[in-house]
Amino acid sequence: MLERFVNVKDEEVGAVLLSFVYFFTLMCGYAILRPLRDEMATAGGVRDVPWLFTATFVVMLVAVPVFSGLVSRWPRQRVIPLVYRFFLLNLLAFFVVLKLGVERELVGRVFFVWVSVYNLFVVSVFWSFMADLFETEQGRRLFGFIAAGGTVGMLVGPFLVKHLAQPLGATYLMLFTVVLLEGSARCVQALSRRAAVVQHRATATTEAPVGGGIFSGVRLLFSSPLLLALALQMLLYAATSTFLYNQRAHIVDAVASGANARTAAFANIDFWVQVLTLVLQTLVTGRLLPRFGLGPALAVAPLLTVLGFLGLAVVPSMLMLIGFQSLRGASHYAFERPGRELLFTGVDRETKYKSKGFIDTVVYRGSDSLSAWLYKGLDTLGLSVSGLALAAVPVAGLWLAVSLWLARHQPTAPAEAPALAPADAAR
Repeated sequence: MLERFVNVKDEEVGAVLLSFVYFFTLMCGYAILRPLRDEMATAGGVRDVPWLFTATFVVMLVAVPVFSGLVSRWPRQRVIPLVYRFFLLNLLAFFVVLKLGVERELVGRVFFVWVSVYNLFVVSVFWSFMADLFETEQGRRLFGFIAAGGTVGMLVGPFLVKHLAQPLGATYLMLFTVVLLEGSARCVQALSRRAAVVQHRATATTEAPVGGGIFSGVRLLFSSPLLLALALQMLLYAATSTFLYNQRAHIVDAVASGANARTAAFANIDFWVQVLTLVLQTLVTGRLLPRFGLGPALAVAPLLTVLGFLGLAVVPSMLMLIGFQSLRGASHYAFERPGRELLFTGVDRETKYKSKGFIDTVVYRGSDSLSAWLYKGLDTLGLSVSGLALAAVPVAGLWLAVSLWLARHQPTAPAEAPALAPADAAR
């Protein structure tokens, strides 16, 4: 049945479905936490404050070396479940603190930063594992469908919040994410047992620790033109995302009166992003990457971003905003993100788990922080919505140039044979 929609081989079906479920549990859990974070942030008066991005960046600077140290000493099938269960315990602690009636404003500030760290970190670890589990040729065929698991999760999570927040109480929804995180940990363990079958090898060295030091990922980053380009690509993507986030707030605030109307406007944008993304991921991505290569996949999101900011500069309307963000978001999650992750299938394991984590988290949140302060500074100088949109165009243009460079300089084969686990006899 799956073969009708995805170019998957018989021996890959089990691992692909497990990977789909794995990403679903991660993103569904995050989608449940996001409205809780936003509600607490609003209640505490901390929404859209640039220093929160700076606090998140500082936490990332601590968290990434800790993770690098763990993967240096222990194999992935132990480290990744450990990371997820650490976040699981954090959530239980937040639940207890809220039920004890600790000052909600203080908890809201901490929870905002925690969720901002959590969502990037767990997703980065997921894609590191996928790049380690699947080889480059497999990634071209399968990453689009696997990414769709996360999109389904982002649709199911808000549905659960909408229907259960009132009867259960919003705080109790944290427990759903606790269960989903445990499911993610178990998916990692099951996938680790299937690694040798997925990669058509019966090898023995597997699941060895990555090795190296806690800062070796940063050292590798600055010694590789490919990794530097990937870091720059992430920085530029995050910068345009921060500008668009603030543009959205300006436009929605101008055209929608009242909290309910603004909430409905935001929900409408997010809904169309997720629906369009799901259609593209399941029906297009797996066929586009093998046929046309990485160039179109990496270029479409930045190209749409250039055109979208130009459109907002000319017509800063709600209709233009919905069209721009829907097409940009869908192209990023359906084409650019799977294509970007495909590049990491051709690097060694230390790069996958350390340098990639640094790029996906520290570089991303660092760009967030700088861009938020820059946007605030330009806004303070009196630039209009159109002027702020035009300021983002050259950033998006540079993102497009870097993406095209990456498509031309992609690695053609893994730099080293990935470490594999013995096949699960019960497969």
